[in-house]
Amino acid sequence: MKGTYIGELEELVLLVVGVLYDGAYGVSVLKEILDQTGREVNISAVHSVMNRLEDKGLLRSEMGGSSNTRGGRRKRIYYLTSAGKSTLDYIRSTRENLYSQLQPGTSYSFST
Repeated sequence: MKGTYIGELEELVLLVVGVLYDGAYGVSVLKEILDQTGREVNISAVHSVMNRLEDKGLLRSEMGGSSNTRGGRRKRIYYLTSAGKSTLDYIRSTRENLYSQLQPGTSYSFST
């Protein structure tokens, strides 16, 4: 999958959009990231990442219906594309391959 490089937050957002399936919008993605990882992310960062992933073809979006709880405003719902799923599969297999090469029982130490 040459040329499809994404950062850690992009990967996390892709995974969460896939987990939420048809309920992925900015606030739900933000909440799921916090719930699943304990990581606090700014909502504008989430929106920026989702827009960037859509530009890359890894997500697609459409406008959802309006609701009274949102003051009649509509929300943009995001979906994982097949290219997004393929990217996640590639990242996973690459990580698993590298992880499997760590020497078992080795104590890794780092100097500062």
